[in-house]
Amino acid sequence: MVKRLGILVGGGPAPGINSVISAATIEAVNQGLEVVGIYDGFEHLMKGRTEMVRELSIPDVSRIHFDGGSILRTSRANPTRSHKDLENTVKALKDLGIRYLITIGGDDTAFSASEVVKAAEGTIRVAHVPKTIDNDLPLPGGMPTFGFETARHVGTELVHNLMEDSRTTNRWYFVVAMGRKAGHLALGIGKAVSATITVIGEEFRKDRISLAEVCDVLEGAILKRRVLGRKDGVAVIAEGIGEKLDPEELARIPGVEVEYDPHGHIRLGEIPLATILKREVQRRFAERGEKMTIVDVTLGYELRSAPPIPFDIDYTRTLGYGAVKFLLSEPKDDKVKNGGMVCLVGGRLEILPFDELRDPVTGRTKIRLVDINSEHYRVAREYMIRLEREDFENPEMLAKLAEAAKMTPEDFKKKFAHVVGLEA
Repeated sequence: MVKRLGILVGGGPAPGINSVISAATIEAVNQGLEVVGIYDGFEHLMKGRTEMVRELSIPDVSRIHFDGGSILRTSRANPTRSHKDLENTVKALKDLGIRYLITIGGDDTAFSASEVVKAAEGTIRVAHVPKTIDNDLPLPGGMPTFGFETARHVGTELVHNLMEDSRTTNRWYFVVAMGRKAGHLALGIGKAVSATITVIGEEFRKDRISLAEVCDVLEGAILKRRVLGRKDGVAVIAEGIGEKLDPEELARIPGVEVEYDPHGHIRLGEIPLATILKREVQRRFAERGEKMTIVDVTLGYELRSAPPIPFDIDYTRTLGYGAVKFLLSEPKDDKVKNGGMVCLVGGRLEILPFDELRDPVTGRTKIRLVDINSEHYRVAREYMIRLEREDFENPEMLAKLAEAAKMTPEDFKKKFAHVVGLEA
């Protein structure tokens, strides 16, 4: 009897998904397997449905590696929310005759895949391929998650255009870039394009921040830019800032509804963070009798289904191939006997045990945050225009900043000293 391999995609789209599907299908067919593409992630499986599938052949997938999006679509359906959903998922996979499963997704899909492995009790082997433009999965060797490099590339081109418009029209842009918990994409775009300032959640060093704290950073950057002779600028802001804000404070903002996805995360796509920040900073300037023009832009959907650049095509073809080779192998390490995450380390394929992905405290998949002590981040900070400690220690600069804010130096220091970690 011919063995069957299933492929499904979870979470948000990312450039390179189709390339994984293509490489995995070709290698699996060449190894004598039947390949079944499962539509919409775990959505139908967790209801016990088995008809939302399609058989995949080499002609079906031979050229799709150039394309963005996912031929199998995707969803954020969470089969781990209840025992029944997980039970239905495993049963549906068995009813489909699937012995091997490739899951393509981020931290939530990785967690779901690991739970399927446990529930299947050795009857289904699972290879997870790490996908997210957020770049927040803890891959060894500092490797990016696939899709990140394409998203950064496309995002940089878009923000570069906005920078030219900003310079031409003497206005500011607030650009929010995707990244639910980690600021890798915002920092990658901001550093590559040399944005005026990039603000990420990691720099605040605490779990909860206020809207005022974020706006103080942005307002301070605008005032310093003026002192240096420019009225224009572009601020790239990590979407994850929204998750650090107090949900109750967000809920008090007119027109904002705080909603949660099936994995319990705030739906950041429903929080108009760029608009919220723009309006608050504009309000502050209006109090000084000045109309401030700020354009708010959110980058995300434009990046997720972009055609992958060569880096991500190359990378994902290796990961797709590696997933099949792992599933058909006899691993020596019992930790990956029934499943694990496929990684590329130093040019070699490795399998990371699912247990090593989990935070021992929360039990959830670990998140790779931006290391604000790294050279990567420090260099980015050196080229930003934002308030620094030296600005408060230099009486002449402090006086100029205070004048731009229509405040006394003492009041300016009292309001903005916390931005650079000083006491007023």
